[in-house]
Amino acid sequence: MSTDPSSGDLARARGLLEDAARVFILTGAGISAESGVPTFRGEDGLWRSYRPEELATPQAFRKDPRLVWEWYAWRRGKVSDCEPNPGHRALARLALARPARIVTQNVDGLHEVAARDEADGSDWSAASPLELHGSLFRVRCTECAYHGRDRADIDATDRDTLPSCPECAALLRPDIVWFGEALDPLVLSAAFDEAREADLCLVVGTSAVVQPAASLPRITREAGGSVIEVNPQTTPLTDFADVALKGPAGIVLPTLMGD
Repeated sequence: MSTDPSSGDLARARGLLEDAARVFILTGAGISAESGVPTFRGEDGLWRSYRPEELATPQAFRKDPRLVWEWYAWRRGKVSDCEPNPGHRALARLALARPARIVTQNVDGLHEVAARDEADGSDWSAASPLELHGSLFRVRCTECAYHGRDRADIDATDRDTLPSCPECAALLRPDIVWFGEALDPLVLSAAFDEAREADLCLVVGTSAVVQPAASLPRITREAGGSVIEVNPQTTPLTDFADVALKGPAGIVLPTLMGD
């Protein structure tokens, strides 16, 4: 698919976007890969011979929270070196300008950074994403109900230097959905509500195979809405979408939105 404004697919996608009273945006790893965010999976995700499946579990944290926090400190450092790309920024501007909700499978926090940047000191909450799998830059208490944003450096020298809860002093953990854990039911319910209420679902950079996120575009379609996919690769969603725009999000999305 050409991203030339005269392209028929692009023109159709623009028409769907312009006509939609409410937009639901689902993003996956593809949009952040364009910013250089590592996948932390496969051979390139190895850290000190450990695989994510060995560290991102409740069992691993109970056994050795210092080791797990050391890994997350390393991950935070890698991601902190990355910047939102034009795709993140285009979505943030869209959400700040009109009714549109960003829901992401990513944990890198780049949608939040883009929202803050594009709001330029104004209220950025309209572009604040629903993060299905949590965030590297949020923490929650292992004992009480405390949750909070956190971009501080992690001192994983020993257990006593690990992040502790400001309310009860118990050990904090990354606010990430680990292997073997269920998604937050409130976040998941909110995502399904947003998909159901939208006139248009814009799916960006997701493989469309990881459930339950992969079913969200179908919820929009079942409710009478349209689906646009933006992805350089063919996915199980491609033939289902009303329009499939082939190409990187950082190029396609600004063009789609006329930036």
